[in-house]
Amino acid sequence: MRCAILADIHANLQALEAVLADAQECGCDEFHCLGDIVGYNANPSECLEIVRALPGACVLGNHDAAAAESEALDHFSPLAKQSLEWTRTQLQSEQKEWLSTLRPMRQIRRYTLVHATLDTPLSWAYIRSSAAAEMSLACQRTQLAFFGHTHVPGIFVQGGGTISMEEGLQLPTDTKLFINAGSVGQSRDGDWRASYLVYDEESAGLWLRRVEYDVRSASQAVLDAGLPKRLAERLFLGQ
Repeated sequence: MRCAILADIHANLQALEAVLADAQECGCDEFHCLGDIVGYNANPSECLEIVRALPGACVLGNHDAAAAESEALDHFSPLAKQSLEWTRTQLQSEQKEWLSTLRPMRQIRRYTLVHATLDTPLSWAYIRSSAAAEMSLACQRTQLAFFGHTHVPGIFVQGGGTISMEEGLQLPTDTKLFINAGSVGQSRDGDWRASYLVYDEESAGLWLRRVEYDVRSASQAVLDAGLPKRLAERLFLGQ
């Protein structure tokens, strides 16, 4: 089984379509989403419909949870708050209901999917260092777990340290790994391209894929929707 692991699509239709085309060329059979289908960009409804039609699993992200509710958004940044207020007007009641049914964590065969952390998945804490990853690794019941939320790809190893995966690698099987898939729709590691993972279960191979997409169209769609200019500009910058 070869799986595409997608995180933080954030309503970027152009990036999502490019990633799915690349994943199909890579021979992916399943498509697992690590949450945050919506937020920030201009096509939340279209991206949601694509994701829920894919063969695979999806977990809840903080933007997904907020878009499905009517509660105040004061704990979000001003940019995120404005985009979520707009997103709520774009989603149908049935789509919000579907988002609200997503679980914060799923186990698929021998690995785990979560948006943020394994110890307190609904606190939406950010894992940016090996020290921060240790609590999740201590709670991890499978050898591998995939997460998103920070929009920065990387692998954290139980006991400390990281592993680079830019060129692809054979995963070690003697330690727990907490693996960030980066972001399909809003990269934040200095590379504007969409990123996702291809995981081959039989060979334990993992590849970080960087995919070019029509970023100009995605950026213009943000502006056309009346969303903040900063959200359109950051797509070119990978930040």
